[in-house]
Amino acid sequence: MDGRLPFRTVDHRDSGRRLADTLRSAGARVRADVALAELTTLRVGGPVPLLAECDSAEVLVETLRVVDAAGIPTLLVAGGSNLLIGDRGFPGVAVRIANAELELSDDRVVAGAGAVWDEVVAATVAAGAGGLECLSGIPGSAGATPVQNVGAYGVEVASLLRRVRLLDRRAGVVRWVTPDELGFGYRTSVLKRRDDAVVLAVEFALRPDGSSAPLRYGELARRLDAADGARRPAGMVRDAVLTLRRGKAMLLDPDDHDTWSVGSFFTNPVVPAAAAAEVLATIRARVGDIAIPQYPAAAGTKLSAGWLIEQAGFGKGFPGPAAPARLSTKHTLALTNRGTASAADLVELARTVRAGVAAAFGVTLEPEPVLVGVTVEASK
Repeated sequence: MDGRLPFRTVDHRDSGRRLADTLRSAGARVRADVALAELTTLRVGGPVPLLAECDSAEVLVETLRVVDAAGIPTLLVAGGSNLLIGDRGFPGVAVRIANAELELSDDRVVAGAGAVWDEVVAATVAAGAGGLECLSGIPGSAGATPVQNVGAYGVEVASLLRRVRLLDRRAGVVRWVTPDELGFGYRTSVLKRRDDAVVLAVEFALRPDGSSAPLRYGELARRLDAADGARRPAGMVRDAVLTLRRGKAMLLDPDDHDTWSVGSFFTNPVVPAAAAAEVLATIRARVGDIAIPQYPAAAGTKLSAGWLIEQAGFGKGFPGPAAPARLSTKHTLALTNRGTASAADLVELARTVRAGVAAAFGVTLEPEPVLVGVTVEASK
């Protein structure tokens, strides 16, 4: 949390009951002593004294007004696909964003922040509209997509977003904002790692003719025989994207521990232009004269985090079958819970991989998920 709210825990039974009653009066569904592991795709995380689930934007706004007035620390949760929560849990109220309304027209879609993202994409494709298909299969909620500028297969949310409906918790004001106010960058926005501005709904532009976004991501373009940014029918592209993601264990499956993850745990590092030559020389000195995956970026050169991890000696399934937390057996960029892992196990694995890549190549990987009660910085 960012420290703006007075840090008072919900630990007194009478005050906790009174707060729960007030939250119910606001329209929330309230449960006590909930394991946060239930709410995340990593399936780790300790307890929270109260969970308030909000099925509409109005209930969400009123619920947050209640907890803010009480000075209670708040953890916002929606799909839970981008959260690593510590084993000690969270000493306040978890507010689950569950408003899932959906409005579709020929050229736009408006989704509640709690809508399941892939269901939003599927609905647009089924309606004959294009634009979102490359973002198929990404777990999590619609409201999270602008927060981290979600992207996949050559498409980012920033290029499709029309506007976002936000609650300003400080001012108590709800308004629509446009993309130029959100400071989008690679896997980030001004909304990331802050909780004073809460997404209530998102609106995306669609292509009424049902054609896809231009296909420029090599792996996907080759699969669909689409050169030079050609378009294909949205349904065809969605099917191809889902096939590719399934092959990398990037589609949620409760029976597949390779999907008990937050997807890519580290972002692809962007090396500043002034340092790129030195970093690339360091990499070549270790791996030899082989092609280094690299891509132009606004601030320099983007490298592949997954490739760096593997070249630093951390292969698929590291550190081995007996470990409770392992790299995915299909995708080295995913840290996975094999069924019995704790948050501490995952943090230890993240630190090991991060330190190994830094030692090998002088590149520091940054975590993509929101970390609550944990850090991947090495202990001093």
